[in-house]
Amino acid sequence: MKPNTMLTVAGFALAAFSGLAEISSGLGTRWGWWQFPVGFTILRSATICSLIAISFLLGAVFTSRVYTGQPWGMLLIAGLTLGLVVAAIPLSWFLTARAVPRIHDITTDTDDPPQYVAVLPLRSGAINPVEYGGPAVAKLQRSAYPEVAPLILPLPPNRAYDRAMDAVHKMGWTVVEGNNREGRIEAIDSTFWFGFKDDIVVRIRPEGNDSRLDVRSLSRVGLSDIGTNAKRIVAYLAAVRSMQ
Repeated sequence: MKPNTMLTVAGFALAAFSGLAEISSGLGTRWGWWQFPVGFTILRSATICSLIAISFLLGAVFTSRVYTGQPWGMLLIAGLTLGLVVAAIPLSWFLTARAVPRIHDITTDTDDPPQYVAVLPLRSGAINPVEYGGPAVAKLQRSAYPEVAPLILPLPPNRAYDRAMDAVHKMGWTVVEGNNREGRIEAIDSTFWFGFKDDIVVRIRPEGNDSRLDVRSLSRVGLSDIGTNAKRIVAYLAAVRSMQ
C-alpha cells in the first residue's frame, strides 16, 4: 500500500472514530453512562484525534497526487470533511466560552431575581447554588447580554400568566409547578448535547394596568453556561411576544 493511501485510510478511520467518540461523549452523559467530567474528557480526546486525522489526510494530499474521482480520493475528502466537523463543534464552544463571561445564572431582574420554590427538591445533586451572585454577576450579565430585560405585557396578571404558560409549553420545557395565584411558573430544560438540566422560573407581577414578566434561568452544573441561559430567556420572551 502506497504511503498516501495508508495515510488516507488511517486518517479516515481516525476521523470516523473521533466522530463516534464525540457523539458518545454527550449521549453517554445524557443517558447516565458516566458523569459529565468523563464526557468532557472523551470530547477533548475526540477533538485531538480529529486534528490528528486531519493532519494524516493533509499529509496524503501533499505526499502524492490523489484524484477526487478515484476511490482513495473520495475517502480522503470524506475523512477531511468528517474530521473538520468533529473538530469544529468543540472548538466553536471553546471560542464562545472565551467570549462570554463565566456565569451560569441569568435573569431579567438582577435587583430582585425570581426565586425558586418547587424545583428546590429536584436540585439535591446540583453544584451551583440557587442564591443569586449579586452585583458582580449582574454587572457581567448587563455587559454581555443587554438584550435580557423584563417584558411588559398589556394584560392583567391572570391573562399574562396564561400567555406565559403557553409559551413555556411551546418551548418544550418540563413544567414543575404553575401557580397562577402567585404568578409563578417553574420548569426544567435540558441542553441538547450533554443533557444538562437547567432550572427556569417565570414571575408575573402587576405593573400599573399591565403585567411585568421576569425570567430566571440557572444551570445546575458548570461555571460558565456558554451563553445558553441568556439565549433561552431571549427565545422564551420572543415566544411570549408572538402569542396572541
